[in-house]
Amino acid sequence: MNSRSRTAGLGVYVLAVVFVAGLAALLSLIPPITAGAAAPVLLLAVLLIARAWGTGPALAGSVSASIGFAFYFLPLAGIFVRDLNDVVTFLAFTTTAIVVGELAARAERRQIEAEEGRREIEELYQQLGATFERASEAEAARRNEQLKAALLDALTHNLRTPLTAIKVAVTALIGANPKMPTLLSQESRHDLLKVIDEESDRLNRFIEGLSVADRSSHVEATHQQRVDLNRVVQEALTRAGTLLRHHRVVTALEADLPPIMVDPTAVAEVIYTLLDNASKYSPPETTIRVTAQREGEEYVYVSVADEGPGIAPELRERVFENFFRIPGREAFDSRRTGVGLGLPIARRLVQSQAGEIWIEAPSSGTGTLVVLKLLLGGQVSDELVSAEPVAVRA
Repeated sequence: MNSRSRTAGLGVYVLAVVFVAGLAALLSLIPPITAGAAAPVLLLAVLLIARAWGTGPALAGSVSASIGFAFYFLPLAGIFVRDLNDVVTFLAFTTTAIVVGELAARAERRQIEAEEGRREIEELYQQLGATFERASEAEAARRNEQLKAALLDALTHNLRTPLTAIKVAVTALIGANPKMPTLLSQESRHDLLKVIDEESDRLNRFIEGLSVADRSSHVEATHQQRVDLNRVVQEALTRAGTLLRHHRVVTALEADLPPIMVDPTAVAEVIYTLLDNASKYSPPETTIRVTAQREGEEYVYVSVADEGPGIAPELRERVFENFFRIPGREAFDSRRTGVGLGLPIARRLVQSQAGEIWIEAPSSGTGTLVVLKLLLGGQVSDELVSAEPVAVRA
């Protein structure tokens, strides 16, 4: 038990009685001390006993204080009363001593109970915190498993696509597919080898984007050449044809654009990634626009705009962080999952071409606008493509 009144032994009662009686005797030996001065001192002693030892010893002390007060400070003798005022004084002191002792003991019990309640609340709070922590760990584990599954799906998709193309090309070259002619022309062989080369480069870029996820340096630019921007855009559109089958695609490239100085396969990969994202997160039957226009004498701006939910300004830079995905944002086609690597890899590829990539809000105020800033490589003699919008449906 925690209450001192219930744990105090006989020795504590005796000690309380002796302490009060001794104090009364000591006060009586001091000539200036009168009954009026002694009473508060004895009551204070009862209060201290109640505080230290509880109700029982306090009541014993109050009885001892009453007897000592009467014996040393009131002229009472046995059952004979010399003065009625002395009797009233004795009864008042005795009642006060008992009440003070009980109130002090009760206050002590309340404090002990309050401390016990506080400890119980702290224990409950700790238990509740531990429960929430275990629940949070379980939720984190569940989400981690979901992320792993999505990561494996995305990796499988991004690895299988180029590997399939390489496998088909190699099979054709060695004549292992009975449905294909065993003899290929030199031009056909060259085309198949080109497919293998391009898909191998694509696979290498994807793997490099994973392996350098925590590095800040840029990818080294490779295979840069002066190339027609229209050809690069058309290559990306062709590759994304299946992804764009439920959308209207409009291209509007400025006429007479000089060639750009880039790795064409890398830039086509970037535009393909942007088309993939646009078709993934914008509603079916909406429009996706691909535009290009010259910016000064050195750069060209290529943009891909959709009519999807858009990206909040505070998240437009974060989407280029590795594995970052906008909370609550899901693809319209549940089979097309992602893990947040497309845009980070795209930025690295653009930076390797001495270019830039960023996100804006379209002038319409709806959807997302991704802008590429690419370096021009000189004048071109042939007209690239009419600025007149052309709708494309796969």
